[in-house]
Amino acid sequence: MNRREAVKSVAFLMGGALSATTIGVFLDSCNSPSGKATGSLFTDEQQKIITEVADIIIPTTSSPGAKAAGVGPFIAMMVKDCYPDDAQKAFVKGLEDLEKRSNDTYKKPFLEISVAQRQELLGKLRDETVAATKAEKEQLDKQEAAEKDKQTADPDDKAKSQTENAGNASILPKDKPKTEPRFFAIVRDLTLLGYFTSEIGATQAYSFVEIPGRYDGCVDLKPGQKVWA
Repeated sequence: MNRREAVKSVAFLMGGALSATTIGVFLDSCNSPSGKATGSLFTDEQQKIITEVADIIIPTTSSPGAKAAGVGPFIAMMVKDCYPDDAQKAFVKGLEDLEKRSNDTYKKPFLEISVAQRQELLGKLRDETVAATKAEKEQLDKQEAAEKDKQTADPDDKAKSQTENAGNASILPKDKPKTEPRFFAIVRDLTLLGYFTSEIGATQAYSFVEIPGRYDGCVDLKPGQKVWA
């Protein structure tokens, strides 16, 4: 299994923990966006910020963190090669906003503030992202419920619409409204995917057997034991 296949496998297993933007990328088989940018999408400084952000999300503990696993370059590559244009723009803007927040709050660029200050900034950004995503979902749920109520209230109109559109693409299941791509959600997703598909993540953060003797569909874990890669 190559790295891209491993990433897609982990993305499938972690589907419930990933943002809609990232899930959409993998449902599209990680196709490169049309109008793909040439050259680097990020400045050298932004590349370094990505690496440091990933290392705040997965720091070194009993096993090496995201920086040691080379997650920063992986994130930059994935955003540039796999994510659509609107997500790329949101990610770059997120990096610019993070730098601005650092200068406004601590009077220093992000790369010069302490680990504790970085954790504080990213903690606030995480909370804002969670709140915005929740509000967006509630709004979309209301719109979907209103549409269902409208169809229930006027079944004749619904039937007429289906008859008039017979044979057209419009009778296919309606796509769900597209959610707004958000910097923190994307960088969190790719940090997790990059780390747990890296050699360090698979062999040191997880318990790892290179050639298992047999397949065990359900293995009991002892308290505190690492999950199997």
